[in-house]
Amino acid sequence: MAESAGVYCPLPSEQDNVEQAKGNPALDSSTFIPPAPLMSPSIIIEFCDRCRWLHRATWVSTELFLTFPPPVLKAISIIPLNSEETGGRFRVWLNLEGSPPQLMWDRKIEGGFPELKGLKQRIRDYVQPGKSLGHSDKKSE
Repeated sequence: MAESAGVYCPLPSEQDNVEQAKGNPALDSSTFIPPAPLMSPSIIIEFCDRCRWLHRATWVSTELFLTFPPPVLKAISIIPLNSEETGGRFRVWLNLEGSPPQLMWDRKIEGGFPELKGLKQRIRDYVQPGKSLGHSDKKSE
């Protein structure tokens, strides 16, 4: 569990994640409704504002733009959410022309925030499949 400024933001363990995802439609990514699409390709970052994750969202967006500068990514949108149902949310979506937005990361399903290395690799596989990410492609020892 995480608490930020007196706001409860649940952090499930990996085991809880697996157990809850099996029987909980709230953790079934096929039921998630992505934000309205933007120009393509673009990234949409949704985050819980009550959890004070603006800095994390802006840091992720900066890193993605540095790795995939325009015209590879044409836009990155940061959407703060502030309701009971969006508490603890941190999702990264990829919008590609001709298809619905693809969920690249969900904090509750994945059990935490994305390591940028893995998130960049996932996005790269869609927008620039042959691109080397340098040190982000090297295996950790």
